[in-house]
Amino acid sequence: MRVVRGRAASVEADREFTADLLAGAKTGQPALRVWRPHRQVAFGPRDVHSDGYDRAREIADERGYAVCERSVGGRAVAYTGTTVAFARIEPVDDMREGVQQRYATARVDLRAALGDLGVDARRGEPEGSFCPGSQSLQAGRSGKLVGIAQRVQQDAAMVAGVVIVDDHTEIAETLAPIYDALDLDFDPRSVGSIAKAGGEPDPVGAILRIEDELLGDRLASVEWLGE
Repeated sequence: MRVVRGRAASVEADREFTADLLAGAKTGQPALRVWRPHRQVAFGPRDVHSDGYDRAREIADERGYAVCERSVGGRAVAYTGTTVAFARIEPVDDMREGVQQRYATARVDLRAALGDLGVDARRGEPEGSFCPGSQSLQAGRSGKLVGIAQRVQQDAAMVAGVVIVDDHTEIAETLAPIYDALDLDFDPRSVGSIAKAGGEPDPVGAILRIEDELLGDRLASVEWLGE
């Protein structure tokens, strides 16, 4: 497993690097990243086609967030610069098979990592959550702290997502006007975090635990991606 730490010099370069890892998996090279992306708001395809999209972009820019657009996935997600992201990329023999198994494996691994950090997380999310999805994790009444998605292409699959460590307040305050502009239901109180759930609010510690669980017993070659 190729384990990559750190991030590229810009939002665009960082996204391109992950895309390159996905392309590499098609030739048989699995990869893993757990990192803190640059400060940005990532909009989904349905956001881009919303009547309020231009205003939503303006709001993100006014708050000092870069704007990027995903070709797949759900609704807008904010990364503050300390928000943790993960991506586990693997070759697949048949893109029609294994989707639910990969989701289930990721949930188990992430729950184990969160448990090590003092958080008892379960599948689900509150009403009015950001980027709603069936694979989310929440911790009691403290809100959604993990979102999980999957991208499957011919010969490769990527299970990726976001883990909110301690920046739930900023994420909630950022997404509230953006979701309002997009005319989407959103409850700022639904945004959770490891810190909000009483866990260890250390992004570096979270990265190490998540990386360890997502890697499992695979042999790893570690490299650093410098800015």
